[in-house]
Amino acid sequence: MSMPRSPARLPADFAAELGHAIAGFGFLEEALKRAIFSLSLEGLGKKPDDRAVASFLQRMEDIADDTLGTLIDQFIKQAQRRQARGRDKLATELRRIRQNRNLLCHASWKPGAKDGHWHPSFLNTKGETFPDDLQASDITAIREETLDVAARIVSIMRATGIEGEWVGNDEDDAHQDRD
Repeated sequence: MSMPRSPARLPADFAAELGHAIAGFGFLEEALKRAIFSLSLEGLGKKPDDRAVASFLQRMEDIADDTLGTLIDQFIKQAQRRQARGRDKLATELRRIRQNRNLLCHASWKPGAKDGHWHPSFLNTKGETFPDDLQASDITAIREETLDVAARIVSIMRATGIEGEWVGNDEDDAHQDRD
């Protein structure tokens, strides 16, 4: 079979859920960056020297461009250092989210075997394909898990005493749809 000129057009409900899930991954990245900052800041101590501060600032600058996988690894390391409650379960969930993110962000989609189902055409770094067809409700479940994990990460960040500021967020959040 030859390669098509363009991907199959996804139905609106499936495409919308896919977009919401991908936005959820972006929110998770923001939460991870802020949590890494707050957990790392604690490690500086009360009176850090200039070298320690410079090293900390360089690392925080580097984090701005890190991939989700690297952010997850850094967060897990910091959460273990701080002995954050539930960190092992969170680490397992974050690794699953990383795989789901790679699948949803990098797959092309083909109609599945059943009506309303779509098959992600995706080969991971181990040469494995994704065996199952997905429907919009499957994508919704991935998004909900991602947002649940992000909320727990924000809680860990806030437990350090740092509230965290969100880029582009102002006092009037009435225009934002949380679902």
